[in-house]
Amino acid sequence: MAIRLINFAMLLGGRLPGSLSHVNVIANMMFGSLSGSAVASAAAVGGIMSPLQKKHNYPKAFSTAINVASCPTGLLIPPSNILILYALVSSTSVQYLFIAGYIPGILMGLSIMVGIFLLGKRYNIPQQKIVIEKSATKVIFDAIPSLLLVLIIMGGIIGGVFTATEASAIAVMYALVLGFVYRELKIADLPSILLDSVLTTSIVLLMIATSSAMSWGMANADIPNAIADFVMNYSSNPIVVILLMNLVLLVVGTFMDMSPAVLIFTPIFLPIAVLLGIDPVHFGIILVFNLCIGICTPPVGTALFVGCSVSGNNLGEVVPKLLPLFFLMVLTLGVIVAFPSLTMWLPKLAGYKS
Repeated sequence: MAIRLINFAMLLGGRLPGSLSHVNVIANMMFGSLSGSAVASAAAVGGIMSPLQKKHNYPKAFSTAINVASCPTGLLIPPSNILILYALVSSTSVQYLFIAGYIPGILMGLSIMVGIFLLGKRYNIPQQKIVIEKSATKVIFDAIPSLLLVLIIMGGIIGGVFTATEASAIAVMYALVLGFVYRELKIADLPSILLDSVLTTSIVLLMIATSSAMSWGMANADIPNAIADFVMNYSSNPIVVILLMNLVLLVVGTFMDMSPAVLIFTPIFLPIAVLLGIDPVHFGIILVFNLCIGICTPPVGTALFVGCSVSGNNLGEVVPKLLPLFFLMVLTLGVIVAFPSLTMWLPKLAGYKS
């Protein structure tokens, strides 16, 4: 599925200068919307794009940075695992959260593409355009079954046919069947695929275990409540309070995995946000956007570690190249916070009432 989505992404972004970098971003946005996982996107898309970029003499470290920075877009573009968790903790409608994530997720991806334009010459990105050899009709036809997965999942969840959790099982079965239909999979391949899945998952689970231990330590020391008291007592100005909450979430995201961060800080910050007039759906997108940036940063950035392991780069090479992209992502976050209509327009069109 990833190969066909990358071919489709080449059709969309292949004529841009530094095309393979843009293709990486577009492919992550599409594949992330299928998997709902930044780590899965970093591994699948990065595993295919890295050899291709190496062949065309793209700078290895910056290419890895682009893959790492763009893979979290799938955590905002639905279906998203972390938005499901936020919906459970906050008792917010997962359907409207999913719909609300489209524009912020696309804006995050576009901010990375802007970074490619701005930094291309500095990091010696080849400016030639990559034109795919296959006909546009064939590329689109090949990609349609993969893209249908989004319609099946979103249509089923929004239509009430199945829950978000059940949708994940349906997605796995659909992808498995599609792999055999595409003739990319054989029965003999399944043991190695399962082993690869276990190895990738074990890396993620190890990072989650480490961050969970830190979460327990923070909760035991009553640090979350101390942070909430500090935010509320520091200023009565709503703008200052919102800025402080975002600053705290950005810092928390660098030390804690997304799942424990959502579980700990949603009950603390959501009442404050509602008190300030922020809709729970809008706050959920703000929270996840902050944590998306955090999973790309050391010391607990799961997407960063997986992206580096796929490309063979070390952290010291990639992190400096990530810094300008972080700045653009934070700037985009500021736009999302300042203009709630960007998040709430689609949910309101779908009938959401705050």
